[in-house]
Amino acid sequence: MPRRKVLTNNNNAEEEKTMQPTKAKRARMIFHLELPERRQIIGNVLVCGTGDTGQLGLGEDVLERKRPALIESIPNPVDVCAGGMHCLVLTKNGDVYSFGCNDEGALGRDTSEEGSESTPALIDLPGKALCISAGDSHSACLLEDGRVFAWGSFRDSHGNMGLTIDGNKRTPINLLEGMVCCSIASGADHLVILTTAGKVFTVGCAEQGQLGRIAERSVGGEGRRGKRDLLRPDQLIIKRAKPFEAIWATNYCTFLRESQTEVIWAVGLNNYKQLAHAKEAERVLIPIKTELKDVKQIAGGQHHTLVLDNAMRCFAIGRPDYGRLGVGDVKEVVSELTPIKELSGKTTFVGCGEACSYAITTDGKLYSWGMGSNHQLGVGDGDDELEPVVVSSKNTQNKRMLMASGGGQHSVFLVESDVKEKQKENVPASKKPKAAAVEAAKEQTGTDIKDDDDTAAAAIDTMPATGDAVKAVKKTAAKRGRKKD
Repeated sequence: MPRRKVLTNNNNAEEEKTMQPTKAKRARMIFHLELPERRQIIGNVLVCGTGDTGQLGLGEDVLERKRPALIESIPNPVDVCAGGMHCLVLTKNGDVYSFGCNDEGALGRDTSEEGSESTPALIDLPGKALCISAGDSHSACLLEDGRVFAWGSFRDSHGNMGLTIDGNKRTPINLLEGMVCCSIASGADHLVILTTAGKVFTVGCAEQGQLGRIAERSVGGEGRRGKRDLLRPDQLIIKRAKPFEAIWATNYCTFLRESQTEVIWAVGLNNYKQLAHAKEAERVLIPIKTELKDVKQIAGGQHHTLVLDNAMRCFAIGRPDYGRLGVGDVKEVVSELTPIKELSGKTTFVGCGEACSYAITTDGKLYSWGMGSNHQLGVGDGDDELEPVVVSSKNTQNKRMLMASGGGQHSVFLVESDVKEKQKENVPASKKPKAAAVEAAKEQTGTDIKDDDDTAAAAIDTMPATGDAVKAVKKTAAKRGRKKD
């Protein structure tokens, strides 16, 4: 008979096991992005360039401005954006104004009255806007409740595509029902939307691969489903990628930044290496991982890209023609990110037109370079600039520039206004004697009295009641005493 196997007594081990807390299942972290805050610094809107379709907003008789010209009719503007032949302006209280070409509904409002498209007018929205974006023939805004409204039309190589499968939309429509969104970015003919859950949706033209979710056979909208998949916002999915936290769009490219890893993915037109990736392909249909790091902002035009990093350095890549890269007289394609030396370590904002570029520096100066034939650069001479030059005019003198955006043949800028100075000058008369009284009290008593000092009453009571200023101080002190009681 075989011997029985001796069993080890594991009672103590089991007891110890039960005494230890069980490992809780790792809780699934819910990713959430906050809605952005609306810009708060009030500025003045400046425009320059060619305005044959009203995109300068200065009336139908103004067809050109060589230097930045002031638009006075928009109250408290805080954000500006140039489309192909139109402009959007966001105000401090969340209203959106538009002006320019409205052939396909890019203004989002009625322009049946003659000349009404060439002056700024309010768009009727179902809420207040937080930010705005514009492409060649479309416009969009993000509302305070996270809804994205858009209007106008997308275009492809065959012409008008419509904004949705139903055609152009001349007034704003909710583009992504049921989603709470936190960021939008417009290319020439596509729109990128980021939700608070870190998901990215794209819609519009896909011919250059800019939607990042359409197969080769369907990018022209000629497949079995036609343009339905292009004109319905759908999610751009990258396998094993973290939720996204930031988006940017240039004319024909889309850039996405992952949360946690901060990896930046790129998709779209790459015929001049404007995706900042070494991949040898004229267009990229599926997002590729770039080497971009520490990125603060990405902007771009038709065939070039600007990258602003967290160290306030500005880099350029892409087609060099007309000087749009700002790196001098270069003939060959710049296939690697190249620093713009004049702006190194002092750039806070970058913007682009189709073949021109802009940068704002820490001292508030605006620089422009690239194609100047339409006077988009705002320097007055119409010449191309191969390196950054300062934009200076009576409307920018001694003022900080805040934003710059370029369209097809025009540009729009935001310069800090004199609102603060005006507010100081317009102090109500009732407050001025109070300040004067305190100064008088200081002189007579030799005491450092502040207008809200608790000891002010005692100090003032030692003074002879002579002069209106002193009386005003006594009266103020008496009121304070009653409030305390």
